[in-house]
Amino acid sequence: MRGLVDIIAQCSLARCQRGATAIEYALILAFIFLAIISAVGQFANQTMAMWTHVAEEVNSN
Repeated sequence: MRGLVDIIAQCSLARCQRGATAIEYALILAFIFLAIISAVGQFANQTMAMWTHVAEEVNSN
């Protein structure tokens, strides 16, 4: 394992910024995805509550 660390330290992979940038973009996309999922989930809950209320009103009459 120590040999692998030495190889990475000697080559340009340790100084490469492309990997770090890709990880940053992946994290940004993950946060956006989570925000979208939570917004859609909240919208779905409100919609289900509305239709439940409509169904109860229809059944009571």
